Amino acid sequence: MAGHEHSHDDHAHDHKHGHGSGGHGGHSHGVAADADRRWLLSALALIVVFMAGEVVVGFAAQSLALISDAAHMLTDAASIVLALIAMRLAARPARGGYTYGLKRAEILSAQANGVTLLVLSAWLGYEAITRLLEPPEVTGSLVLITALVGIVVNLAATWCMSKANRSSLNVEGAFQHVLTDLYAFIATAVAGVVVLTTGFARADAIASLIVVALMLKAGIALVRDSGRIFLEAAPAGIDPDAVADRMVTEPLVEEIHDLHIWEITSGQPALSAHILVTPGGDCHAVRRSLQRRLSDEYGITHSTLQVDHVGEDEAGALLQIAGPGDPAVDAEHCADAHGPVHRAGPHEH
Repeated sequence: MAGHEHSHDDHAHDHKHGHGSGGHGGHSHGVAADADRRWLLSALALIVVFMAGEVVVGFAAQSLALISDAAHMLTDAASIVLALIAMRLAARPARGGYTYGLKRAEILSAQANGVTLLVLSAWLGYEAITRLLEPPEVTGSLVLITALVGIVVNLAATWCMSKANRSSLNVEGAFQHVLTDLYAFIATAVAGVVVLTTGFARADAIASLIVVALMLKAGIALVRDSGRIFLEAAPAGIDPDAVADRMVTEPLVEEIHDLHIWEITSGQPALSAHILVTPGGDCHAVRRSLQRRLSDEYGITHSTLQVDHVGEDEAGALLQIAGPGDPAVDAEHCADAHGPVHRAGPHEH
């Protein structure tokens, strides 16, 4: 048993070393985060200046499309501010009860952006349908000019935000706000042309409904993706059963259970599992090999593996005595194991 205790010490040492070596990555991530902040601040400045002018013109022209664009730009500005605050919080080191730090502040920000898109789309949808039934007089020339300027401003803001790290759900949330606004201005410009050339005032409300549909699509995606992270679901594109089936092909591995794969924040997957190896097998070598495989094949660099020999406790002894194919083997190694148990087939060893 002394040797087994040493294995846990060795694991702890390796685990610390792994985190320590990640310090260099933390530095480069800090530089990238600073660049992201600069791009987001540039987009924010463009949006706030234009939004103020658009509110004035929207009321003067009696255009719901312009007023709705301005309202959406207000949420654009708020989403960027929220993203910047979340970046600051996420950069704080882990301490006290927050053992992961505040990295999920970014996911809260993304979810808030998604919810605001959904709420805003409901309000604008109601207003657009009302105006579709009873269209007011719309000054097409003011709408068109403002929308064309808006397209230029939003193109610049979208370009700024596209330079930031969009693999972050937080940045993606703010980006979707601005991108939807760009589509809104294009639809509004088309509505302005229609009103000018044909006098068809309902074009303004129709443009608003198109924007509402785009806002719904972006909002649902953000709420769904952030919800997956909060519910500890496996990252999109990673099938836990497939990962376990791959891991159990490792030499000496007999069984894998209590496998959990989740995301700490977007782009930071983590895994934990209980591994049983053949009696006398090298636990350390198996663990190191599995961690390399997880990193190389799935990009999972944060993995915590508890490795034990079959037969080291009461449940393990039952598995060893019963042998493969015996009904007793269906008993789980852990009394409260979560999820399916994956066992190596006879051909694996």
